[in-house]
Amino acid sequence: MIGMPDEKPPLRIASLADQCVQCGLCLPVCPTYALDGNEAESPRGRIAIAAALARGEVEPTAALREHLDHCLGCLNCERVCPANVQYGELLVETRALLGPAPDRPRLLLALIKRPALWRLASRLARMFRLAHWKRRLAQRLPPASAWRAALGTLTDAPNQAALPTPPADAPSAEPGVALFPGCVASIEDAQAQQAAITLLRAAGYRVSLLPAFCCGAIDLHGGEAEGAERAAQRVRDAWQAAGAQSLVSVTPGCLGTLRRALPGVTVADPITLLSARANQLRFQPLARRVAVHLPCTQVNVARSETALLGLLRQVPQLEVKPLPRPPHCCGAAGSHMLEFPQRAARLRDATLEQIAALAPQQLLSSNIGCRLHLAAGMDEGGRHWPHLHPLTLLAQQLIP
Repeated sequence: MIGMPDEKPPLRIASLADQCVQCGLCLPVCPTYALDGNEAESPRGRIAIAAALARGEVEPTAALREHLDHCLGCLNCERVCPANVQYGELLVETRALLGPAPDRPRLLLALIKRPALWRLASRLARMFRLAHWKRRLAQRLPPASAWRAALGTLTDAPNQAALPTPPADAPSAEPGVALFPGCVASIEDAQAQQAAITLLRAAGYRVSLLPAFCCGAIDLHGGEAEGAERAAQRVRDAWQAAGAQSLVSVTPGCLGTLRRALPGVTVADPITLLSARANQLRFQPLARRVAVHLPCTQVNVARSETALLGLLRQVPQLEVKPLPRPPHCCGAAGSHMLEFPQRAARLRDATLEQIAALAPQQLLSSNIGCRLHLAAGMDEGGRHWPHLHPLTLLAQQLIP
């Protein structure tokens, strides 16, 4: 639920804001502060804005709320905060208090949240070869258009790769793992989900698949409190029916929202579970240099980056090159790349330069939004690194 049951949202926001000691340690790790050099575009500045709004000291003007809307929700600030400020919670509460932005691309976001519609749209896009025409079509749209940014993510064909057939579940009395497919990921990252099932079963886990639907992250982070709560209830219902011990998602961007909907339930990156049984997995050699992009949610929410790099380094001859930090965010940040495409592109350019410096043969990233965003930038810049979810590569190299 949004907020605490015994505390009104403005009081809750003020209470969260009061935890901030204004030390400024968050500033060097904030991508938007680095982008603008503006205190209002920093966690410390946004906390001050949220507190003033909650206490009724300022009016929620468009200019003021834009600073809050620009936030990527990367949570780098939470990772370094000595006062343990719950910045992510404060941001969600404040956006719920304000409600969704008037110019939010509602139609496009509604399409993204519905897997059946997105699958149909993807098929039609391939049928009419929209990826081939996307540059000409984009030129007819304003640079800040969400639809123009969405066009940029289209590809001529899915990035497919052969995977081994998932082994059958071993008989076990122990409750298993439920895999949450999500919305866009259920279609655009279907291979990664198959890879997760293959790897988890090879490691001895019993795996079931939940229905595909939006976890509510898009609504939660866009101030659509009612829509977020409806999605959360759907998550709870699906989880209850699954009868599993833990819930996983191949998309780290879903984990925070799933944990919010299911307090007390183990919600994890499958990488974490695989790392716990890494001695049961063997991989074929692969002589390849891969650049590993670590999404913000993998680092700051899942906290599975060490486990991921450890698993990849179990593949003989694989040269694993993680991107250094900073830059701290590629700019995708859920719907941010659609709502603020020009700002997102500036952050993406810095990430692509770091990838180029590693001279990879392939790019790995575990968040579908990040991968689509980076692929759009690669396409614009004439770069052609094949890109995969890390789980897909691991499943390809798995020795049954």
